[in-house]
Amino acid sequence: MRVFAGIVLALASFWAQALEVGERLAPWTLLDQHERAYSLSEETRILLVARSMDGARLVEAALKTRPQGYLEARRAAFVADISRMPSLIARLFAIPAMRDYPYRVLLDRDARVASRYPGDPAKVLWLDLEQGKLRAMHEFGDAGALVSALERVAP
Repeated sequence: MRVFAGIVLALASFWAQALEVGERLAPWTLLDQHERAYSLSEETRILLVARSMDGARLVEAALKTRPQGYLEARRAAFVADISRMPSLIARLFAIPAMRDYPYRVLLDRDARVASRYPGDPAKVLWLDLEQGKLRAMHEFGDAGALVSALERVAP
């Protein structure tokens, strides 16, 4: 009976976190790799979320040849969940390396933002937003497909 109750509670929390089209995203603020604050706003059109190193590498592969300001021109933001990374490794190696990226990485150090959004941790979640409300969700497991989707967004 305890196992059944545990499963029901786990599923209930999953359903409670599911996003629905038309739903307004809860506000949040994160620091980027340069320690600058960014707050989700109604101006944000695209939110990319990587919940693992695989997802972050996919975004890195997609954006490595793009110019500085590429995401900002598309009113896009990129959130990387680094909560599972040992803080010493993050502070000494990973975050300093990210400072060379030509794009802003919003660092979710405690998994308080990325965990709000469902999906496959090995993929990048794309949230299509309009005035803070969810219009559509997509997942990308391929850097080429992510680049193609970003190119279709007019700056």
